[in-house]
Amino acid sequence: MTDTGSTTVKSAMRTLDIIEYVVARGQPVVAQEIAAALLIPVSSLSYLLGTLVERGYLARDGRRYLPGPGLERLQMRDPAFSLAERVAPLVRVLRAQLDETASFFVREEWSVKALVTETSEKALRYAVQVGTSAPLHALSAGKAILAALPEEEFERYLAETRREAFTVMTITSAAGLRAEIAEIRQTGIAHTREEHTPGIQGVGCAVRIDGDVIGAFSVAIPTVRFDPALDRRAGELLRRTATLLEAG
Repeated sequence: MTDTGSTTVKSAMRTLDIIEYVVARGQPVVAQEIAAALLIPVSSLSYLLGTLVERGYLARDGRRYLPGPGLERLQMRDPAFSLAERVAPLVRVLRAQLDETASFFVREEWSVKALVTETSEKALRYAVQVGTSAPLHALSAGKAILAALPEEEFERYLAETRREAFTVMTITSAAGLRAEIAEIRQTGIAHTREEHTPGIQGVGCAVRIDGDVIGAFSVAIPTVRFDPALDRRAGELLRRTATLLEAG
């Protein structure tokens, strides 16, 4: 017989206990009260409370905690999740699967902006700040979006932009980008090879919902760790992640 108790994830149970306790109390409570009532070590409780506040399931008023707006939103028949809220869990999982910096970018005219990002926990890593913008040709997410555009819009992009060379590897010519985009349209996966930042490889995949390109997932990997096996795995996970969002 399987011991279901032994397979229970303790942190998940504690998280649910915290939410249920705070909701049931009907008034703001301090962390010490929660710890005493639920027999949760203060060190573990601090991390769980911080996560619940960050995700909106609890709110903090000084030292006290109360139910957050995330709980009400879950009860809506049509939850009003923003795009950032929808992609955030997928970006977190992508980062965890590869332990490389993962991001979701959205298009702004002929640039891309980081909407959600999760940084690798490895000592050698590339960090992306939320809100950071870069030209479409310089990042793998940008190339993925370019490849997903209709041909006439891509040609308009080539005609309207003057493309900066960030490194000696940056592809800036119209002919070079046409060849690159043709390959991405075949594979669904875009690459930048130290084209924006020396020593960093990028892999990206665009996302379409109802026929519209809404953005692209990408991972940034230091060249010293980048090899064909990691490239294939990153591509597979990016395709799968994009499909999950598209089906969502």
